[in-house]
Amino acid sequence: MTMKLIYPKALILDMDGVLYQGNNAIDEAINFINNIKIPKCFITNNPTLLAGDIASKLSKMGYFNISKDSIITSGVATANYLQQLKPNYHYYAVGAEALHQTLAQYGTADNKNADFVVVGEGIGLSHESLTIGINLILQNKAQLISTNPDTTLDGSCGQKPCTFPGGGALVAPFEVATASKAITIGKPHPLLYKMALQQLNQPHHHCLMIGDRPDTDIAGASALGIQTALVRTGRFKPEDPLPLSIKPDYDIESLSELSLLLSKI
Repeated sequence: MTMKLIYPKALILDMDGVLYQGNNAIDEAINFINNIKIPKCFITNNPTLLAGDIASKLSKMGYFNISKDSIITSGVATANYLQQLKPNYHYYAVGAEALHQTLAQYGTADNKNADFVVVGEGIGLSHESLTIGINLILQNKAQLISTNPDTTLDGSCGQKPCTFPGGGALVAPFEVATASKAITIGKPHPLLYKMALQQLNQPHHHCLMIGDRPDTDIAGASALGIQTALVRTGRFKPEDPLPLSIKPDYDIESLSELSLLLSKI
């Protein structure tokens, strides 16, 4: 840990592993979020839920005053990126229903003449969808898009924690079959962070990114000059060694520890 941080004027936060694990809230995070009185924006690589559904989930867990407008998913970032790249785009999506709904806000679903093949987490990958997608890429020159690079996604199977395939794993068959590389949207790539900074209306040096994954949350924010706090309440545990190339400004075991450290600035 270094002590170069100024007290942030706004927070950017990952959610899974920071605010909750699966369907269970992290108690220290509830106290931290509900008591710190600065603007917050929540970003996630997971496109399987709409922002409104995530806000409702957080409210039921005990988090106060988190609106859907303060939540940006990789699905939302993908839809915005495609709209800027080609207004009124046509797309073929493989993933959860939330991804389809999000893309449809700016584009048109089209399995015949899609401009983009978009792959994200959730049910959708099958022999049929893979066949449609690779032929759109090979024959129609559709661009392959991945909502995020995560190879796995933490979740719950009944009452037990389990691991689901992430966007990086699900897009891999399309890349192999077409010998092409997907454009990837989610962390550590910059778009989610830039959208958060724009929403918060703050420069990068006034914000603090809080995440649980060094290679995505922390690396991506650091590359943009955003100060970072790695909290070890997710998959990255207190005993896990940091990658040599990644040095968060704060390396903490819980958000209670971060609250104490910030109070001393």
